[in-house]
Amino acid sequence: MQGETSAGSPAKTGQGSTGTLGKVLAVLETVVSADRPLRFSDILVLSDQPRGTLHRQLSHLVEEGMLTQDRELRYEPGLRLLKFAHRSWSKNRFRAVAQPHLRRLHEETGETVHLGVLNGTEIIYVDKVESRQTVRMESQIGNASPVYCTGLGKAALCALPPARLAEVLAALVFHRFTENTHLSVASLGSDLDAARGRGYAFDREEHEAEIRCVAAPIHDAGFDLVAAVSVTGPAYRVTMEQLEIWAAPVRRTAVAISEDVDIRLGPGGRFS
Repeated sequence: MQGETSAGSPAKTGQGSTGTLGKVLAVLETVVSADRPLRFSDILVLSDQPRGTLHRQLSHLVEEGMLTQDRELRYEPGLRLLKFAHRSWSKNRFRAVAQPHLRRLHEETGETVHLGVLNGTEIIYVDKVESRQTVRMESQIGNASPVYCTGLGKAALCALPPARLAEVLAALVFHRFTENTHLSVASLGSDLDAARGRGYAFDREEHEAEIRCVAAPIHDAGFDLVAAVSVTGPAYRVTMEQLEIWAAPVRRTAVAISEDVDIRLGPGGRFS
């Protein structure tokens, strides 16, 4: 995968950047391009910046909301950066390619359709077609959710090559959202094996109580970007039997988007 060393760590980025802004952007790119949250020591090795300078740069990026720190003081993309990402996605070619397919899937199912992109251990919602129903799932483009308890996230994980999947699984920190949430790699792994075998993944009220979905991976041969598409609805209206029925059109939609990406954006899907 581009942007990583042979050991699976993020490659050094921004080498040759000059000026304060260029160096800060290089640090930001290092964190954003990583498949897992990075510690200060990781960034220090990857950035070639003096310790004191790097500490100030990271502090400024956290203060401005471009980066955030988790409970273990590891750095990852912040909410302000996600807002910028959402604005850029609104004009993105990948989103434009996918939109007609999302609308057709919405017309076929009548429920909320999501398009998500894998970012480290999270799935970011980059597009959405809202349900026609009065009661529907509350979600926003640009928001991120954990991969281990969402249909989109699990479907995207199924598209990863083994080495990259192992890196993501190793970086997971599990949190119980509902009584159905996976709380271990072993439990999640069994679910992924089943999803990979049938070609689609479920969210069985794992992230939000009374919310279910079925999702399928969008394959990019170059693995530059890993994505998924899903249909989501409230459990009282969307039974598991109904999700099984919708699995076929969801898979067709994912395949159609993948094929359109290859045709319109070229091999490897350079989404820019």
